Amino acid sequence: MSQPKVSVIVLNWNGAEDTAECLESLRKTTCPHPEVVVVDNASDGDDVRALKERFGDFMQVIENERNRGVSEGFNAGIRHVLKTSSPEYVVMMNNDLVLDPECLSELVRAAETDERIGIVGPKIYFSDHHGRKDVIWSAGGRVRWWGIKVHSQMGEGEDDSPEYQRERDVDWISGCVLMFRSSLAERIGLLNPWYFIGYEDIEYCLKARHHGFRVVYVPSAVAWHRVGASRRKAHLSLADPSAYYHLIRGNFPLPVYVYQLLLMPALLSRWGFLYLLKYRDAGMLLRFLRDLAGLPLGRRRRSL
Repeated sequence: MSQPKVSVIVLNWNGAEDTAECLESLRKTTCPHPEVVVVDNASDGDDVRALKERFGDFMQVIENERNRGVSEGFNAGIRHVLKTSSPEYVVMMNNDLVLDPECLSELVRAAETDERIGIVGPKIYFSDHHGRKDVIWSAGGRVRWWGIKVHSQMGEGEDDSPEYQRERDVDWISGCVLMFRSSLAERIGLLNPWYFIGYEDIEYCLKARHHGFRVVYVPSAVAWHRVGASRRKAHLSLADPSAYYHLIRGNFPLPVYVYQLLLMPALLSRWGFLYLLKYRDAGMLLRFLRDLAGLPLGRRRRSL
């Protein structure tokens, strides 16, 4: 039986060292002959040259003329592989990921069990959680309409207990490494280009579920994530109020949006506390205030 063709898209921006480590892990994959495409989002230095010299026989490079953000960065790669390669599955990967050799094979195995499965994602560990590599960062995500936040990641900061060793349907999969059927893109399109970084993965999974596809967490597929590496370089925190409320306004009933607006003071307090606790970066604070100012005016997302 022939193996399904898999195309892997890795997004790079000023991160050649991380990308090289990611590509080295892909070189060790047991998944037969995956196509690897690196999309460079207009890096400032010589990332493209360095990557081509080291991995030129292993990957292709798409060079964007400007930093188009996560959604449009990935979309450039997705359009390319769907047009030129016609893979059965497409994998989106951040460059600050390292995959277990069996990760892609396990994702394909799970997806092949049911044609209704549109999206699959692995168990993701922190690459370094106070010296440990076995602490979960994401075991899939859930959505709760009437929660303090509508979305959350399951297992974050927890040990790998039996609860997270069971394959199951989830509401969403983190876009830091996500595999989807190419037929899914034909049904629901590509990622929403409005989002610059963050929330595009949640919206994509919600759209997939709305069209009858299953979204499945696969614990036998494993990856390690250097959490926050891309955001720190771009002076972006996890707090992005304009993107958060854009997600809710476009994908949830009006009462949920109104409820979340009423919770805004509490959310702003939480985000402020996280900033003081974790970040204390002037550029990050400035961008957060700009995003907040853009919320009531509905402005289009700024580029970096």
